[in-house]
Amino acid sequence: MQTGEDAPQAEPSAHAEQGPAQAAPGIEDALHQLGAESRAGLKAASDAAKALRILVAADISLARSAFGRALALTGVAIAFGASSWLLLMAAMIAAMQSAGLSWLVSLLIAALLSIAITVGAGIGAMRYFEHTRLKATRRQFARLGFGELADLMPDTDSPVSSAEAAQRLAEAEAEAGTPIKKGLGVNVTPP
Repeated sequence: MQTGEDAPQAEPSAHAEQGPAQAAPGIEDALHQLGAESRAGLKAASDAAKALRILVAADISLARSAFGRALALTGVAIAFGASSWLLLMAAMIAAMQSAGLSWLVSLLIAALLSIAITVGAGIGAMRYFEHTRLKATRRQFARLGFGELADLMPDTDSPVSSAEAAQRLAEAEAEAGTPIKKGLGVNVTPP
């Protein structure tokens, strides 16, 4: 059997009519409530900023630790990759030697294979290295008036595209046969 304390209590209705004794809050009460709510909002923003700062610090610490470990493991991978390549070339030379080729020809074939792979990797690296020049960012900074290309690129309000201006600049440089110079005769890095 339940006692009277355990019985469900009827909650007051949100739409219940206010009696004549309760009047609308005054302006002073409204200002106090507004001040309390603004302090609560400021505290919440401060807590969010503190949590974000802790998260960024932890993330940077994790990235720094991961970078060191990745660098160490990359070194191990390079060492073992190089030694396995050397062993593979030695096995290939031994197989060609047993097939009747001379030492000179076997070594030459292994060297040519290594050179071909080196040249292919070098060309690929040079292609990807072009992405490190930040061409689009430099063009946009030039449009805003910053950097060595500022005098050579159209203004921000110009309808001319930065890429088009860079293309025309490259064509003019190719026709002239000499790189564009700025200031004291220093070559301008093309966009």
